[in-house]
Amino acid sequence: MKNIKLIFAGVLFTLSASFIGILLSGRVQLGSLGRAPAEEGGPLFPPREPGLAIQGRQVYISLGCVACHTQQVRPASQGNDIAKGYGPRHSVARDYVLQPSVLLGSHRIGPDLANYGARVSSENEIHSHLRSPKAGSAMPSYAFLYTTGKDGSVVPTEKATALVAYLKSLKIDYSSPEAKLNQ
Repeated sequence: MKNIKLIFAGVLFTLSASFIGILLSGRVQLGSLGRAPAEEGGPLFPPREPGLAIQGRQVYISLGCVACHTQQVRPASQGNDIAKGYGPRHSVARDYVLQPSVLLGSHRIGPDLANYGARVSSENEIHSHLRSPKAGSAMPSYAFLYTTGKDGSVVPTEKATALVAYLKSLKIDYSSPEAKLNQ
């Protein structure tokens, strides 16, 4: 029983070192990721978000969209996201390297939005869906983001314009060193 303090210190040190090692190894692996060229000498990817899209990200968060939409195309071994058309390749850690807070989502009630900007044809289509979602959709109406002009036309507010800019910026249109685009 003389060595009980030594044994306790050894166990505590071993557990602490293991825990710190796990934390630091993840930080070293993911913390060193940066933007990478899709091709030799090509532009760096992922692209930076435009200013209006950054504001739209805040609207997306404040409206709670992340509660129903994910932004992560799962690999084929974990689902059929690519077959559903959610993206041309699965998501990798590098896709989120520029984001201050990663909005992966926890539940997928609505469709995945990782590549939404490439799937929609126009901003008007997004505005229309935000104002009045299609029948059978679980998405609530965000008509409060729009006003009526003097001529009776529907006018998007600054928040609606920013949100649409953010949704249009969500694109996976580049290859990553970790995942190539499916052609």
